[in-house]
Amino acid sequence: MIKFCPLFSSSSGNSVYIGDRDGGILVDVGRSAKQTNAMLNNIGIDPSQVRAILLTHEHTDHVGGLSVFAAKHKIPVYAPNGTLLALKQKGTLCEKHIDITLPDSPIEIAGLKIENFKTSHDCADGRGYVITGSDGSTKVAIATDTGYVTSDLLSKITGCKLVYIESNHDIAMLRSGPYPYTLQKRILSDIGHLSNDACADTLRALVNKGTTHFVLAHLSQENNTPDLAYKTATSALCETGALENRDYILKVAEPENQDKPIII
Repeated sequence: MIKFCPLFSSSSGNSVYIGDRDGGILVDVGRSAKQTNAMLNNIGIDPSQVRAILLTHEHTDHVGGLSVFAAKHKIPVYAPNGTLLALKQKGTLCEKHIDITLPDSPIEIAGLKIENFKTSHDCADGRGYVITGSDGSTKVAIATDTGYVTSDLLSKITGCKLVYIESNHDIAMLRSGPYPYTLQKRILSDIGHLSNDACADTLRALVNKGTTHFVLAHLSQENNTPDLAYKTATSALCETGALENRDYILKVAEPENQDKPIII
């Protein structure tokens, strides 16, 4: 059994709780320690049950509450060396924190097996994660903040029962929206963010390979809507012959979680 719950998901802050019977982990702490504590309590998790924090990368919407939360609860922070160095240079991590360089090989925390893979983003060393529960077979994946889905990324998340995947923007909304051209270009690049269409293509590849739960994440509040992301995804899945609530369950992560954790 894995308990999976996005706490926050937007450009204002991102954080996901993943747990098993022996406790759990947070992937990113993008909102304040106070807000993170409150959201954990809302889903019935005491912060003392969080055994580790894993980071996708060093951008503020993923580490905004990291410094205070990790120090207050004495929780070790795992990230690749490039991310840790970037955070130390910014002063987000210092001697009061426990930081551990993430190895390329799998690690085990709170009964969870954790593997990491590279993402393509404009950061020091972006990572996604595949987490296997204590039963040895139930897998969930975190795949956000990547400009495109590499063949390695796709191979790593294929077969996961739940995939939490970025569906950041609608291309037409982005191109006609308020963002300056340079920012649009960055978002659309191979080191930017996944569009609804790119996300949908990935779901199409996953649905017949064992994935039964999809959670669309990191939606832009300026260049997307939950309805657009949802319709793009379900339309693509329909093209494969997959039916919602028969072959798969799809959710859109809210900026601030109002739902119960997903139990897999």
